[in-house]
Amino acid sequence: MRINLGFRFLSAAMSVSTGLATWGSSTTSPRCLMYLTGQHPVTPPIDQLGHVTHVALAFMSPGMFNDPERTTWPFWTSINGVRSNFTDGTKILIAIGGWGDSIGFSVAALTGETRKTFAQNVARMVAATGADGVDVDWEYPGGNGEDYKKVPNASKAWEITAYPLLLAELRSALGPNKIISAAVPGLQRDMLAFTHETIPRIMRHLDFLNVMTYDLMNRRDTVTKHHTGVQLSLDAVNAYISNGAAPQRINLGFAFYAKYFRTEHVACLNASSPVGCPTVLLEDPQTGADLGQGGAFSWHDSVPVDVSESFTRALLDGKYDEEQGGYFYWDDKEDIWWTFDTADAIRRKFPLIVKKKRLGGVFAWGLGEDAPVFEHLTALNEGLAKISGARDEL
Repeated sequence: MRINLGFRFLSAAMSVSTGLATWGSSTTSPRCLMYLTGQHPVTPPIDQLGHVTHVALAFMSPGMFNDPERTTWPFWTSINGVRSNFTDGTKILIAIGGWGDSIGFSVAALTGETRKTFAQNVARMVAATGADGVDVDWEYPGGNGEDYKKVPNASKAWEITAYPLLLAELRSALGPNKIISAAVPGLQRDMLAFTHETIPRIMRHLDFLNVMTYDLMNRRDTVTKHHTGVQLSLDAVNAYISNGAAPQRINLGFAFYAKYFRTEHVACLNASSPVGCPTVLLEDPQTGADLGQGGAFSWHDSVPVDVSESFTRALLDGKYDEEQGGYFYWDDKEDIWWTFDTADAIRRKFPLIVKKKRLGGVFAWGLGEDAPVFEHLTALNEGLAKISGARDEL
């Protein structure tokens, strides 16, 4: 048993070393992972993709891998088709799961036998599709997922221990040369499975973490804040580092979309700052359902008609919060709080977070969501170029 555990640890370490970007080492290019989604399967000209090192195709459902008899892996695209849109050497991953698709993970993680079935099927899928690995998007093991009002966290506490065991089976099935990454929560209230006890076990089997430093304001909140702000992002990164994740194996998340929430008029009007002022009720307190008092849309999408005039004002009159870090606008005419990253806000995060914390890379949700202008991708490329230059000088 000790030999087997040692082999797994060595295999994981070998895999990690192939994809690690470290400050002051001969590997100077930071990682840059782009999610590419079936909703927006759009890519820019290849000359804008020189900094992209990894692509994660979203999503395959985890439930697909729990059937020991399955032999086919239907998906919205092909690995070979995607490869042709990116520079040579770009690693193409299959992202499994997503925000509302966690039941399949729970079933997979339940026993040693189910974990093995899941992992072996994932390995078969990777071999059949020609992918370079997988991105595990079991975003909330242990609770606080979309169903948290219906399924109490206490009934999911066992997942906290089972999560690293599932990753161990994945590493064993995929071997040392395939990439395994994981999308993980950005809010500390959601990091139930990511503690100082579990993160060392988790990191034995992963190449890197994609820390979701966006949606940091969501319908569970009652006051306004930056959904992808600098200080909240630093809080997230610091939590993972303090619990045992090496900075070089953390990717900082960027959101290529805007969010908005409706607010209380009088309370926000009388507040000293629109940051931290009360929202209307955003979530059903009994079911956890979205009450429709907020929303999100990508730069590729049409702006919802009911907020289009407000969004125009947000673009023209929004401000950057120098204290908390984040672009925002409070529309006192329609009582709407806007929070999103402009190109300038993206550039600021590189010295303030990526360079300061010596992170190994970045990622964005998602590439096609920034079409057709790709303004935010351009800003990300500029930040990556500066970080690469800084590393070369060390």
